Amino acid sequence: MAGDKEEQVVKAVQRMQDYIVRHLQEPITMRQLATVACYSPYHCARMFRELTGVPPFEYIRRARLTKSALVLRDGDRRILDVALDFVFDSHEGFTRAFSREFGVTPKRYAKKPGPVQLFLPYGVEFQHLYKKRHKESLMEKAQEKVCVVFTQVVERPARKLILRRGTKASDYFEYCEEVGGDVWGLLVSIKEALHEPAGIWLPPRMRSGGSEYVQGVEVSSSYDGDIPEGFEIIDLPACRMMVFQGEPYDDVHFEDAICSMQEQLKKFRPELYGYAWDKDNPRLQLEPQGWRGYIELWSVKEVQKS
Repeated sequence: MAGDKEEQVVKAVQRMQDYIVRHLQEPITMRQLATVACYSPYHCARMFRELTGVPPFEYIRRARLTKSALVLRDGDRRILDVALDFVFDSHEGFTRAFSREFGVTPKRYAKKPGPVQLFLPYGVEFQHLYKKRHKESLMEKAQEKVCVVFTQVVERPARKLILRRGTKASDYFEYCEEVGGDVWGLLVSIKEALHEPAGIWLPPRMRSGGSEYVQGVEVSSSYDGDIPEGFEIIDLPACRMMVFQGEPYDDVHFEDAICSMQEQLKKFRPELYGYAWDKDNPRLQLEPQGWRGYIELWSVKEVQKS
């Protein structure tokens, strides 16, 4: 595939992904997916598998199991009701599928929801742009833009951080190449999380010979739950953080939004507001979501008045 044809295929598969999200709790047929994609069922199945890495119905099954796991984790629902809500024919069939996917029965998981590997695939348009990215040219464009930024200061109490380290990664892209894309699903599954998962730039004192950039989730300082294999938990002291939130943007332009924000932050002077950067504490990057704008949190400390 090349040029316009490649773009058309990417958009067709993205339409199928979007349809699946909207109709996850309803029966979905290959003909319905073909209708929204505007290709034959045969071509839709082939294109979908080529771009997402899994056949359409395996994708749907895993997406339903992930949503059902979150419902069981956060609610007090009967297993059968959850099974029927997500288009499984029986309690037994749902239990078998859930156990194969997560290595634990839904009944046991509902009683004690530990970390599991959720299925959280990216949209193919996002992946397509990632593969085609030209970071230097994007940075040049970002420098030409004016990024309106909303800023506030928040307090973070002493807490812990469950994280997966890389080796030498200094940003998101290097981290994905080193560690892979499975980290986020585990982090999202941790019920005791204080906030959403984040990409994190660690200060030198917290790196322990690993990468500067990691992915993790904050939990309370009293957390005593499971730590997923390959992850570790460290203490984070109380700190003050300055939140920077950019304008909403189209999701396929996520790199422009990130680069624009980061160029603005290079020029930001916290001293004008009575603060200085706190280089002994982390800097956080929240998941880019166009509807809310790109968000970073930088640790700051008050400037001592003479």
